[in-house]
Amino acid sequence: MIKAVPTNIITGFLGVGKTSALLNLLKQKPSNERWAILINEFGEIGIDGALVQGMQPGKSTSTSENAQKVFIKEVPGGCMCCAAGLPMQIALNQLLAQSKPDRLLIEPTGLGHPVEVMQTLSAEHYQDVLDIQRTITLVDARKLTDPRYTTHATFNQQIDIADVIVGNKCDLYGQNEEENLKHYAVNRGKQNTPIILCEQGELPFSELQGKSDALIEMNAHAHHHHNSEPTLSINERPFPDSGFLKIENKGEGFKAVGWRYSPSIEFDRDALLAWINKLEVERLKAVMITSTGIFSYNLADGDLVESELSECAESKIEIIAANVNTDWDDELAACVHAG
Repeated sequence: MIKAVPTNIITGFLGVGKTSALLNLLKQKPSNERWAILINEFGEIGIDGALVQGMQPGKSTSTSENAQKVFIKEVPGGCMCCAAGLPMQIALNQLLAQSKPDRLLIEPTGLGHPVEVMQTLSAEHYQDVLDIQRTITLVDARKLTDPRYTTHATFNQQIDIADVIVGNKCDLYGQNEEENLKHYAVNRGKQNTPIILCEQGELPFSELQGKSDALIEMNAHAHHHHNSEPTLSINERPFPDSGFLKIENKGEGFKAVGWRYSPSIEFDRDALLAWINKLEVERLKAVMITSTGIFSYNLADGDLVESELSECAESKIEIIAANVNTDWDDELAACVHAG
């Protein structure tokens, strides 16, 4: 019987470094424990799961057994609390049954609604199954002068639900930005909430431990969901003769476009890098098979990070932006390796 699994929500807005935080937490996983990770993405193409699987510590031969004790499941396609939490409940039930974990980490999309996620986790049928521990909210304090963030309901809800506020990317902060974060938290009624600073998502495991104060009664808020027809998920569809699939969705003031490519298609790494570097978008994530190896790409705030992966089943790329450029299809196709 699965009972009282320590459970943490790791939340934060687009590009704040949630996946990096997950990877750093995995480095601290006790070798005898089984961990489960439920990842939600705004776009329809699930990328974070492949990214965490390909980059997680434990891919070396000395710790491969430890890596096998990490179980990952994705809920792509918008906020996983939609439709009365059904997508999330199905994925969560499958993940718990498969992994029987010692700890569960849940990463909602940066445009998701953590209050509704918390309400689903604290529902009666999960009360004996899950032990809701601290909710961690990552914030980039440099964004607190940008009204696109401070007036966004989801950004503020993520801070309101936090048991611990993490000022991530603190190595990039200016003189007053740590103080701005403290003031912002106090103004949101979080004067007693711990605030810690870290670089590159290097969050101490100890911050996960302890009961969540966010389990108090929370008022649901209305939010728009992108409703799609109940068709086969793009991640389950076979590849057509073209070798790729594409899908778009929108919500919360943003649009997303994603592509899946057959594993038989390789990309020219230099051409791909040049194309990504010229994009002006809110967010880009990708795991790509290239002629010189498998790489992940993470673009946020105009900064691109390329990392080599140990494995990747197929190439996937997703862009979140204010608007979708129809030229991206041809430009991406031009990056396919000719040989």
